[in-house]
Amino acid sequence: MNLLIQGDCREELKKLKSESFVLVYSDVPFNTGKKQVLNSCSSVPSSEGTAGFGGKLYKHEVISTKSYDDSSDNFIEGFLRPVVTEARRVLAKNGTFALHVDWRLCHHARLLLDETFGEDCFVNHLIWSYNYGGRGKRCFPRKHDDILVYSKEPDGHVFNYEDIDRIPYKAPSLQKTKERAERGQIPTDVWEMTIVPTNSKERKDVRWPTQKPLKLVRRIVTAFSNKGDRVLDFCAGSGTTGVAAHELGREFTMIDNNQDAMQTMRERFDVANVQYDESCEDVEEEIVNPTEYWAKMQELMNKMSPVKEIEDDFDIPPFV
Repeated sequence: MNLLIQGDCREELKKLKSESFVLVYSDVPFNTGKKQVLNSCSSVPSSEGTAGFGGKLYKHEVISTKSYDDSSDNFIEGFLRPVVTEARRVLAKNGTFALHVDWRLCHHARLLLDETFGEDCFVNHLIWSYNYGGRGKRCFPRKHDDILVYSKEPDGHVFNYEDIDRIPYKAPSLQKTKERAERGQIPTDVWEMTIVPTNSKERKDVRWPTQKPLKLVRRIVTAFSNKGDRVLDFCAGSGTTGVAAHELGREFTMIDNNQDAMQTMRERFDVANVQYDESCEDVEEEIVNPTEYWAKMQELMNKMSPVKEIEDDFDIPPFV
């Protein structure tokens, strides 16, 4: 069953069953200290405005805005540590955790994951290199994200080597056979892949401020889970993880506290004919021992003021 849950992931994660997901991937807020905003605009002919095609003037109007707050005073201890701890708990024994961060958080997150999962459970430090956007002149341009990958148990995780999408050889003519050159190679831990282009259908259909490419998430889901497995994203944003999981035959649980994110996911899943439920029934069940339960009830009743008179007409059974 696919689930879409609105709420604070620090609390919602506690309600999920232990060892119930084979893959947990999350693109957490990068704590940039800014409000991430994406405006959808419409351009209409006007007597004044910006010059466009053929020298005609156009006026740009904002028709919708999606945003979320990307700042926290106590991000590591107040947010990241609690969710990482719960993420490990809900992972199956053959499970994998992939945490998507950037240069601001990478070093903090790596130390935290070593502490939580253990250094022997480190799998990969994936670099997503996108080489797109503005370039500063005070340092080499920061054009990559970091995806830190850890397994629940050392060497016990799912890894579908043969199913991963291949990339062209940089020197295909040097390969031993034509078939080998045409087949391509498995990517290394550095993935050269563009961001979601501004004017692409993928961007126009979703329009989320920090939207990640479906191709990127699809590769992660393919590699670290099998068909029928359950995938969790506790900072789901626009729901790209859910779309990738659905396309690849996995079930998903998406969690986000942002109303814009929830609406974006509903619209996206409806268009893709993805069936999902918004009730969180997948909770950790508390096992109750009947003997202990009634002993506690008897103790509580004994602390209450005793009833001195009881009408003979009522037959009140004793507590057992």
